Amino acid sequence: MAIINGVTYAWQGNDKPKQIKVEAIQVGVSQNAFYTLNKSNELHSYSDKLENPSLEMTGVAKFAVGRSGIFTIKHDDVLWWKDNSAKQSIKIANNVDMAAVGDSANYYITKSGDLFVKGKAHRGQYGDGKLATSKTFIQTASKVAKITAHTGHAILLSKNGDVMGTGGNIYGPVGRHGLGDKAIVWSKILSDARAIATGSSHTVAIKQDGMLFAWGNEYGPEPVAIMAGVKAVAAGSSTIIAITRDGTLWQWDRGKKPQALSLN
Repeated sequence: MAIINGVTYAWQGNDKPKQIKVEAIQVGVSQNAFYTLNKSNELHSYSDKLENPSLEMTGVAKFAVGRSGIFTIKHDDVLWWKDNSAKQSIKIANNVDMAAVGDSANYYITKSGDLFVKGKAHRGQYGDGKLATSKTFIQTASKVAKITAHTGHAILLSKNGDVMGTGGNIYGPVGRHGLGDKAIVWSKILSDARAIATGSSHTVAIKQDGMLFAWGNEYGPEPVAIMAGVKAVAAGSSTIIAITRDGTLWQWDRGKKPQALSLN
């Protein structure tokens, strides 16, 4: 999904993006559904047919969705979690800025920049140098601006622009540290960044000057420059989508050449 010049689009695979009639302020996708957050702070979900949206929750300021469930942050900065198998959300924490749902561990960042994690730790997902799973959320980093996670690894963007990674690293999505197995502590990959995203075995980041870099599967452990003038980026299991400053939407499989998508 993408929001371009105020218009919301959704698509699957190499299909042509389809316009969704909603004034969305945030969009997201899970394994089986599309999600939009509108200007009235209503979170809706759509099936793969993009018809008959279901109201998930009201009063939502931000959300994060993944295979296992949904994080929602209300306007009072309280974080709530709803498991896919549950009917109601449960309160997780106060004073939360953003959250991320990983395939094996979940994360959230407080307003002060403290990063907390809960879930599996067998691949070093916590970044605390241990492989011990916690039953409660524990702090694992500080001065964090953004967090993203996928299959057994996580990537954070620090407030000073450093990109750091931890967790499973067979193909290099968390850089050179722990390459071929796993990194169990947060390690620096790139500096001067403003946005991050990660897939199952690759990671991307936008530097302050708009240059997009990628590393991991099909790219190698060192960041490789992909394209300039990038405004936003997202990553799927094996794909990347980006929006450049001129409003062009791009999509490509990792390691391949970016392809512009038609929105007309």
